[in-house]
Amino acid sequence: MTKSTKQAASSQPESFEAASAELEKIVAAMEAGQMSLEASLSAYQRGAELLQYCQNKLQGAQQQVRILEAGMLKDFTGSGSDER
Repeated sequence: MTKSTKQAASSQPESFEAASAELEKIVAAMEAGQMSLEASLSAYQRGAELLQYCQNKLQGAQQQVRILEAGMLKDFTGSGSDER
């Protein structure tokens, strides 16, 4: 139960960067092939949670960029080609 409590407490990463770094560590540990079956399953589950978190953050950022570009493109359409 202690592992479940620790996982529940750390289930929400601090940031996209923190989630990405944790996911990289999990992948490296799993690729090393030294984990037990239970540890591998637990790591896989945590990796899936982190992946979902990262995908959600990226989708949110992409939506914000689309909104910003929609307003900005109207203002810079004519001047963008002159600067090249």
